[in-house]
Amino acid sequence: MTGFYGEHSKVFLSVDCIIFGFEENKLKILIGKRQMDPGRGEWSLYGGFVRGDESVDDAALRTLYELTGMRNVYMRQVGAFGSIDRDPGERVVSIAYYALINVKDYDDRLRQEHGVEWVDIKEMPPLYSDHKDMVDKARKLMKEKLRTEPVGFRLLPSLFTLTQLQRLYEAVNGEELDKRNFRKRIKEMDYIEKTELIDKTGSKRGAFLYRFNRSVYDEDPNFKL
Repeated sequence: MTGFYGEHSKVFLSVDCIIFGFEENKLKILIGKRQMDPGRGEWSLYGGFVRGDESVDDAALRTLYELTGMRNVYMRQVGAFGSIDRDPGERVVSIAYYALINVKDYDDRLRQEHGVEWVDIKEMPPLYSDHKDMVDKARKLMKEKLRTEPVGFRLLPSLFTLTQLQRLYEAVNGEELDKRNFRKRIKEMDYIEKTELIDKTGSKRGAFLYRFNRSVYDEDPNFKL
């Protein structure tokens, strides 16, 4: 370390991860009770401080991996949160990221180990500091991205019904969609392929299962829903 910038006060840098999942037709978020002061026992996002030998992106990826054990996860930066009084402990600036994962891909043993829970975003309890602001901004960015890119498939299993897909879009956007118009639009998308497999968990008649074809989408990414 050099002696530069000694006249300036120190600021801590951290990352916070907003992890979205989709389960039981509900958009959910992964949160837990803080296990450190300040704010011990309050509901909080999962995060950590940036180490001296890593970038903020690397710190976010490491934090996400520590929590989920998952790599190659869809993750995007939300922005910086740096209100002077956001952390009563020290002057801390946090860079927030949001990630999309399939709940069923997440090892439940890790969830229990870290003491986190999947909570319906409509029933989210009060969160520590400005974490709700982070969640609100992340959801807004996700909604915008969902209209132009098929990122929603990150939240679904590899095979899904059209009802599941519609419920996902409704959960993210917070509003109901017309079934007929939605399915008409889906049929125009070559990269959403109908399979011969049938899901009979919802009814005896069952529903056809679909899948997202990445290679077809990459050839003609004219997506807008």
